[in-house]
This record gives sequence, C-alpha cells and structure tokens, in this order.
Amino acid sequence: RIQILFEGMILFLVFLLLVALTFVLFYLRLRCLERRLSEDNISFFHPYCNAGGGGERVLWQCVLGVTEQCPGAHLTVYTGDVSATPEEIFSSAERCFGISLPRDRVSFVFLRWRCLVEAKFYPVLTLLGQSLGSVLLGFEALWRHPTGYWVDTMGYAFTYPLAYLCGCDVVSYVHYPTISTDMLGLVRDRKSTYNNSSLVASIPLLSGVKIIYYKLFAWVYGAVGRLSSVIFVNSTWTENHIREIWGSSDRIYKLYPPCNTTNFLKIRAGSRQRKILSLAQFRPEKNHRLQIESFAKFMEGCPERDVKLVLVGGVRDEGDKARVKQLQNLTHELGLSDVVEFKVGIPYEELLQEISTSLIGLHTMWNEHFGIGIVEFMAAGLVPLAHNSGGPKLDIVLPGCGFLAATADEYSRHINRVLAMSDVDHAAIISRARDHVKSTFSDENFRSVFVEKTRKHLEEFDFMMSQNQS
Repeated sequence: RIQILFEGMILFLVFLLLVALTFVLFYLRLRCLERRLSEDNISFFHPYCNAGGGGERVLWQCVLGVTEQCPGAHLTVYTGDVSATPEEIFSSAERCFGISLPRDRVSFVFLRWRCLVEAKFYPVLTLLGQSLGSVLLGFEALWRHPTGYWVDTMGYAFTYPLAYLCGCDVVSYVHYPTISTDMLGLVRDRKSTYNNSSLVASIPLLSGVKIIYYKLFAWVYGAVGRLSSVIFVNSTWTENHIREIWGSSDRIYKLYPPCNTTNFLKIRAGSRQRKILSLAQFRPEKNHRLQIESFAKFMEGCPERDVKLVLVGGVRDEGDKARVKQLQNLTHELGLSDVVEFKVGIPYEELLQEISTSLIGLHTMWNEHFGIGIVEFMAAGLVPLAHNSGGPKLDIVLPGCGFLAATADEYSRHINRVLAMSDVDHAAIISRARDHVKSTFSDENFRSVFVEKTRKHLEEFDFMMSQNQS
C-alpha cells in the first residue's frame, strides 16, 4: 500500500510539473506573439557576443545588414557577457572588426545562466549537457525578453523547439555542426582527440557505447534543426554535413562568413619579415599545440633563429586563459621562448600591423568549418599554410593560392618551402589568392544575401522591411 501511495504521489507530481510547463510555455507564447504584433523587434541569440572571434563578426554583420535594410526595426542581442556594458560591447565590435553599429537601435539582454553551456561543467556527455543547458539559457532569454524572431548565430539548435513552441520564426547560421559523421568516424576508428578521450578510445566497449550515444544525439539534432525557417551554413563542408543530418532542403543556403578584406587588400604585398602569424581564438579545437610543435621541428634546421612565430587570438573564459598559459609553458619547454610571442585580445590596429609585416599565415584546426582568418591572410598578402581538411581545403586555399598540411612534418616542410621561394613565385601566389578573395568573400555580399534569403522565407519579416523602406 505504501508503494502504491508513493507511486501515486510521483505520478501526481509529474502531472503538476507538466501542467506548470504547459502553462509557462503558453504564457511565453502569448508574450512572444504580442511582441511580434506590436513591435518591429528581431532578437539574436549569441551568448558570447563579446568574444571577438569569427562568429562574432557574423553576428555584427547580420545586425548591421538588418539595420541598413530595415530602418524601423529594433534589434536585441541575448548575451551572457554580464561583466561588459553595452558601450564596451559596441566599442569591442569597432576595435576588433571595424564595425560601427547604431547604438540607439541595438539593445542587450544580459543572461545570468551562460555557465549552463560551458563545457567545463560537463566532463562526460558534454554534447548532451551543453545542449540541454542551452535550452535553459534560451528559456531565460525568452522570459527576460519575448520576441517574434529568434536568430541563432552560434549554433545552439536545441533552443529551436523552445522558440518554435513560443511562436517565434527561427533563423539559424551554422558555423559548425554540433555533431558530424566525421566525429562518429573518429570514435569508430578509436582515435584520441580533444573530444574523444584516450580512455574511451582504448576500450572497445566504451567506444561502442559512445557510438550509440552519438547516433541518438545526431537523430535528435537533425529533428530540432529542421524547425528552422531559414538555415545558413558557412562552407561546403558544413553544408554537406547539415544536409546529411538535418535533411536536404531548399531552405539551406551556403553563405560564406563576412570577411572584412577591404583594409587587408590595401596592405602592400611587398617585402615582409621572416615571421609566421597565427590568428585564432585560444580554443582546444584550434590546435595551437600543433603550431608550436611544427615550428619547433622547423627550427631544428634553422640555426640562425631569424624566424618568429606570433600567435594572436582572443579568450572567452578562464579555460581559454589557462590554455594560453599551457601553450606558453610548452614554448618554454621546447626552448622557443625567444622566437614565439603570444598576443591576446589585441586592438584591430595592432592586428593590422602584425598582418602587414608577416610572411606566412598559419592555421592548424582539423575540419575547420570555414576559416575567416585564412581569408584575411590571403587578402593581406600572406601565404596561407592551412590544415588539409574542411573549409580551408574545399573553399579557401584553392590550388596555387597557398599550401595545405596535416602533420608537423608537413607544416615544417612547407614553411621551409615558402621561406626559400623566389620573389616571382611568391608574387604569383599572392596575386592568385587575392583575386580569389575579391571575387568570393566580402562583407557587403554577406549582408545582402542574409537579408534577401531571410525575406524570401519569412513573409512577415519581408512585409515589415518593405513597410520600413516605403
């Protein structure tokens, strides 16, 4: 009898929870629909809007494009950067990207629960933990500021069902699929990487369990992704994987990330210092360790020590800061402290100075979704040396425009090759690379296509913009 009573209480509590959840969703839906009818408001979900990376450039160019073509709309950015003021965020966009935003038409909603999407809180089942955490973070966003248009520019697809149930039209820009068939392949082949620990890779049973987990996750990821009204992907590699997991659709568009190449194309591609430049946030997948190890191997055959490696990038949190310290320690252990320099969060003007004086642009991320930094290298007259995979291989470093590598030996060999190159050969590579950049990537093209395709699929959004333009 006690057991029956206990089970009844559990069922009753579950029933109350479902009723409460239904009521909350219904309440949020009413508020979102009211906001949609009464205000021209478009909201962007980007919890790390002040990080200063390529994803943030995408965000601000989307915001700028909408403000240009929809003069009456007000835009809201959901961010977890609670330690920054709106003015500091605006200034950061100008400093890092040279993008000036209309301060009177863009506001911020500061989210307190951003920690729920940080990987450090999920030592196991990280993908699932972060995805479920993003749902709670999305709930906080909609509770604090209901909206009719949910534009996700960071790839938190598990927020889409929540936004959809609340009556929002969902627009997504996918930098990198949360899970891909390549990730499944690494687990199946039992290869140890930053997202597949050596313990799991060494035990067949654990690898088998992880494959099942990944397959189930991929199925759910595809289901939630299909709720998006408009889907933008940033490269051929990302498009292939999204179509495979989310399904082929006429709502999917390949839209290369905005690359502010105007200033870089003005840089004279003449004599440069014997300097190698890396431009990437200090995240684990960027694989800065391979850069340092490749440079160390190259330096074994360079007794003059007249070549320098400069690593420029931003940090998002304490984990990234700790990673910079680890890389600095590695540099010291390899005896490279005098020829390797770290520059964290430098101003845009200083970045231009580094780019204008460097000879080689270095990139080492496996299956990088795109690679804005590589495009900027090519526009500025650097010879790109990128990882032989993903977007760099399929979209950016075309034959004759630079070099591709995958191992420390290959990187070292190509560094030697570029440094020994004649002025004529060097000029030919730079010319081809710059022509490719000018014909394919630009801020203006990005803003135009983003707004055009969004209007095509969202009739109300199109009507709102037409009303404002008339």
